[in-house]
Amino acid sequence: GGYHRLFSHPTYKARWPLRLFYLLFGAAGVQNSALKWSYDHRIHHAKTDTTDDPYNINQGFWWAHIAWILYRDDREIEPAKVKDLLDDPLVRFQHKHYLALAVLFGAVLPFCIGLLWGDPWGALLVAGFLRLILQWHATFSVNSFTHMIGSQPYSTRGSARDSFLAALITMGEGYHNFHHKFQADYRNGIRWYHFDPTKWWVYTLSKVGLTRDLRRTSKERIENARKAV
Repeated sequence: GGYHRLFSHPTYKARWPLRLFYLLFGAAGVQNSALKWSYDHRIHHAKTDTTDDPYNINQGFWWAHIAWILYRDDREIEPAKVKDLLDDPLVRFQHKHYLALAVLFGAVLPFCIGLLWGDPWGALLVAGFLRLILQWHATFSVNSFTHMIGSQPYSTRGSARDSFLAALITMGEGYHNFHHKFQADYRNGIRWYHFDPTKWWVYTLSKVGLTRDLRRTSKERIENARKAV
């Protein structure tokens, strides 16, 4: 809901308390700052399946899944590609203090909460490190599995695919063929039976004023895309 559907793709607008929440706990995901994560993801969409794609599936499953992260990236962030994010002082703050926030919210906070029931190290191991490993592989599965396994109901031009199984472990991010075709839509799963908790979260928050201007692709465009496949 934060790094992907708000910052990488401005599919809706969010008030500052929600943006701050996303940025603080997004840092705890230890997947880089929202600025760098969004920059890489925008390049991925613009250069999908090419050598410029940071997690190009054509370089193999393991490269797209995790190896690309271990490879030194000397590319500088091009300000023009993330100007909207650079204009946000909260995003700039998180980018500047990313490492400190990652440690504070990803490790120190679970440890301190564990003190409440006398097991800070257990809390750190489970809510800190185990949570991190599970979250990493869930996120990485979108870069790997959903570019290899699944259906392509909206477009066959790229490798992106829809996968219900991937949606189950990624809070709805598994409907990747739809997302690549209609990346400006705040939804990934558009049918009532699609498992997309992130969509429900964003929609619910719109009812209490924390989100607004939710962008949706018209039914006509969606049906035209399906007919063209």
